[in-house]
Order: sequence, then C-alpha cells, then structure tokens
Amino acid sequence: MPAPTDVLRSVFGFPGFRGGQEAVVSRLLDARSVLAIFPTGAGKSLCYQLPALMLDGLTLVVSPLIALMKDQIDFLTGKGIRAARLDSTLGAEEIRQLHADLRSGALKLLYVAPERLGNERFLQTLRGLRLSMLAVDEAHCISEWGHNFRPDYMKLAPLARSLRVERVLALTATATPSVARDIAAAFDISSGDIIQTGFHRPNLTLHVTPTAGGDARWEVLLARLGSRPRGATIVYVTLQRTAEELAQYLRGHGYDALAYHAGMEPETRHQVQDRFMNSPDAVVVATIAFGMGIDKSDIRAVYHCNLPKSLENYAQEIGRAGRDGQPSDCELLAAMADVTVLENFTFGDTPTPEAVTGVLGHVLSRGETFDVSVHELSHTHDVRPLVIETMLTYLELDGLLESTGPFYNEYKFQPLEPLDEAIAGFDAARAAFLRSVFALAERKRTWSVLELDTVVQKTGEPRQRIVAALNYLEEREVLKLQVSGVRQGYRLKRTDFDVQALTRTMRERFEQRERRDVQRLRQVLDFARHEGCRTRFLLTYFGEELGADCGHCDGCAGERTGALPPLPAIDSLEAQTLARVARLRAEHPEALAAPRQLARFLCGISSPSAIRARLTRHPLFGQLSDVPFQRVLSLLEGAMP
Repeated sequence: MPAPTDVLRSVFGFPGFRGGQEAVVSRLLDARSVLAIFPTGAGKSLCYQLPALMLDGLTLVVSPLIALMKDQIDFLTGKGIRAARLDSTLGAEEIRQLHADLRSGALKLLYVAPERLGNERFLQTLRGLRLSMLAVDEAHCISEWGHNFRPDYMKLAPLARSLRVERVLALTATATPSVARDIAAAFDISSGDIIQTGFHRPNLTLHVTPTAGGDARWEVLLARLGSRPRGATIVYVTLQRTAEELAQYLRGHGYDALAYHAGMEPETRHQVQDRFMNSPDAVVVATIAFGMGIDKSDIRAVYHCNLPKSLENYAQEIGRAGRDGQPSDCELLAAMADVTVLENFTFGDTPTPEAVTGVLGHVLSRGETFDVSVHELSHTHDVRPLVIETMLTYLELDGLLESTGPFYNEYKFQPLEPLDEAIAGFDAARAAFLRSVFALAERKRTWSVLELDTVVQKTGEPRQRIVAALNYLEEREVLKLQVSGVRQGYRLKRTDFDVQALTRTMRERFEQRERRDVQRLRQVLDFARHEGCRTRFLLTYFGEELGADCGHCDGCAGERTGALPPLPAIDSLEAQTLARVARLRAEHPEALAAPRQLARFLCGISSPSAIRARLTRHPLFGQLSDVPFQRVLSLLEGAMP
C-alpha cells in the first residue's frame, strides 16, 4: 500500500498535509473513529477523501448541502476518482447506473443527505455493501446542545452500528466542548482521537459597533464600506426581506451588491454565487444560507448587519474572511431589536401543549404498522414540519417507533407513446393488470394522477407491484413520472407506554431546547458587550486558551463598545388591539385558539394555520414584532379568556 503522502501528491496534487490532516488520516487508516474540529476552510474534506482511496469498500459521506456535494464530486471525478451523489435531482437512468456501480464495487465515495438514510430500500442496499467509513459533515447537528440541531442527524450513530460501519469520521467547524463530548460519545470516539486545530485566525480583526437599528445601521454599514478599499464582502442579515432591501440600498450608493437567500430560485442563487466568486469587489447581502462550501480566499470583510443567533454561527461566518492569510475585517453592528426577533422565532417554534398531545395521540394509536404525512400533521396541529419531525425522531430514539421509510402516495404521469399500444405488448395477465391500474387515473390538463392508496384498495394489488410497474414503464420510456404526497412509514415497537407521561416528557424536551436557544443568544449579547479582548472571549467559548490578548481587536485597541440602546418597555396591550384580536380569534378559531398562537401572530411569526387562513397578510400580523414574545404571551394569557 502506498504511503498517504504519496497519494496526497500523486492523486490530489498537494505537496504536503495541512494542520491536523495527517493526524486524522493516520488514525482512520488504523481503523479508529475520529472527530475532526477544523475551522472553516481548513481542508476537512481531504480527511475522508484520501483514506477512502486507500480502504477496501465504500466511504459514505453524509452532508446536508447538495451544492457542496456537487462541487466535491466534480473535483474528485476530475482527479479520476469514482464518486457519486444520491439526491432528489437525479433522473431514473442516473439512479440505475449508481446502483449498478454500488453493486459492482466501482464507487469509492457516495454522498447522501441525512434524510436519505431514512429510506428503507436504500438501507437495504447499504446492508449488502462493505462500508469502510462513514464521514459525517456538519456533525454538530447531532447534538441537542449544538446550534444547528437536525433530527435526522440523531439517528446516524445507531445506524452506523447497525450497518457495521468500520470507522466513523465526524467533522465540524464549530463545536463547543459540550458538543464535542456529545459527538464523541455517540460515535464511540476516544478522547485521544479528537483532533482540534484551533479557531484562532490572527489575520481577522474583530469589531462590534452598537447601533439603534433600522436606517441608522444601514448608514453605519455604508460608512464602513466607504472607509476601506473595495474588496469581496459578505454582509449577513437575518431576514430574506432585509437581504433584498439592503442589497438594493447599496446598489443605489454605487456598490455591486446582490442579495442571496433560501427563498430565491436555485438558478438565481447559482448566478449570484458565480458572480461573487469571479468578482474582486462584489458585495453579497445574505442570510446564513450563503457561504456553505464557498471557497473564495480573498474575502476582505464580513459584516453582520443583524446579530447572529449563536456564537457558533458567528465563528463559522467570519471564518469565510481572509482565507488567503491577508488582513480582513469582521464587524458586528449590534442592536437590541435583533434579540427580540431571534428570541421570538425560538419561542414561536415551541409547540403548544395541545399540539404535543394531539400529535402523540394520533401517532401512537394507529396500530402496529402505519404511515403519516408530516405535512398533514403540521397543518392539523399548527406546528412547523421540523417540529413534527423532531417529535417522531424522539419516539424512534426512545424505542417506541421504527421507521420503515418514506414513500409517495401520488404518482403523476405523462405518456410518451400511446399507452394502449404499449400495454398490448405484454402478456394477457400483465396487460389486464396495467389496464386496471390506469383505469383509475384522474386526467388533468397536462398530467394524469394515480392516488396509490385508492389504486391498491380498488385493484387489490400489492403496492410494491404497482410501483414496480410504473418504474418499469418509465425505464422503457413509455411514460414520464413525477411523485408527490410523501408519507413516512412506521412500525410500532412497544405498547407498554403511558401517553400522558410521554406527553409531559416531550413538552419538557422542547422547553429545554427553547432555553438552550435563548442561552446561546445571551452569549452573543455577552460577546457584543465585552470590553476586553474580543478574540480571546470567542476562543474561550470554544474551549481554546489564547494565552494572551490578540492585540488588534477593538477591545485591545481601547475602542469601548458602549451600551446597546435599550428597547421600549411594554406594560399592557391596548384595548383596541385586544378587541381586534378577539374578533379575529372568533373568525379563525383553528389558527388563533391558544394564547401561544395569538402571540405568534402579533409577533409576526408565521405558522401553518396562519398561512392557510391568510393571516400573514392581516394588518395586525407582526404589529408587536419588536416586543419580546414571552412578554406578549404573558399579557395575552392575562387578558384573554
């Protein structure tokens, strides 16, 4: 076997390892699982790409970012490495080829989103393969103490054991000591196999400027941009609307400014990203959706025009500046109004007691095998889909449920040739079966629609046979398929449970998450108010001791931040507002029944029921968006019957 340094030079074309990489690679080649905590842009991906070539079997890479998967696969295939991704953008022929490559052992790396590992058919495929390594990108998502918790990540550790993965590499750029302990415990990683290269970037100068918010903050940003040489710049904001409006404001003052957020069409986002990558002085005004996988080394400044929701987010975002080692500025324009907005979103995500009771009662009373629609549960109980997914994941991890994978209930098709002629080519029994299926299709203007539950019920045929027939006809290019109406299948594993006790436990879990999110935001405020070395404060949060002040942040330069301007207090709700809310509540009892729903509405936090009732367009929606959610909730509970 060649030495890792030989593979590094001959395949990847790099003269030597960067900090921490060799330690990670050598441990993986010794069949040890590793946690790598490297700052943004420090070369985490090489840590699994290189050993993947030297190990027998498949390396499975779990990443939440499709764009990042595409970039890495382009890089790997350009080096002659057999790598692929499995995601929703692939066509039927691409998926067939991928499965053939998996069976033949031709692939060395396969990239998937974490949700893919809930697919029973895909898991069955993996169980027939030798999995030499599981690489988990953004591994902090596994931890409830992490800043970006994702329920699908919680299932990865037990899944790695059930699939008999030979070694695990967990990767993150932002892990506090408590999050690192969580990750290591989940994947059985010993303390000696946690490799952390350090967060300190001496070329980054950190500043915090208190502002009153609103237009005043935009004027400060404009002054900052004008006071320094033009260079590639990222401006982070909280809301999509703010990204659009601020980019337009900057364009009006002569800057090549573009907005970027998750609400834009994918093609538009790619165009913005390409322009930014190819421009020496473009300004992108973005939500946190921007920057993942951006490999631009000459970003000269990162501004936060709103408070980040956590110090983890802040560290990750400023880490995109100055990767070429040249001096770069990172400034936070801090306003107390941001605290209210971010806290309100946190409180708004906590389900009502009625919602928790309703979801658990529905799910746990469906029998031994059943399926649910997250979308339908979200609308019925007026909580976001992510909250429903989190509840279901808790039930899985507690051993009550077992996922049997997602499936689709609605199949839309367009014939590419006359169906009668195609069906006539089959033997009599198969032709009769196909005619019975297509006789139940509902004809629309462009597509015809098959509701699978209805087809199964009326034909008496197994679902698997119907789906296999439709897939076969698509492979033969007889028709074009689209699927929708995803449902999640489950198997009830235990019946010895107390629904009331489960409900109490579930509510406590969400309340704990709420408190953790608020605590993270308080730590951002502590950072903004800190009068000493700002760099040292940030590094201490991540468990790293700098040893001395950095000497060049605003604290070290003696630039006192001063106090953040306070928000106006509110002691009561106006009688007129209460009367209007009472009338709305009577008109929309489903959307505004509970005080928490009313508080969401007044604080401008959308919910499935409010969207369905078109209440997000009502003049009262968001009227108290600058008032802390808990204060609004308390006032409503005291004023409403």
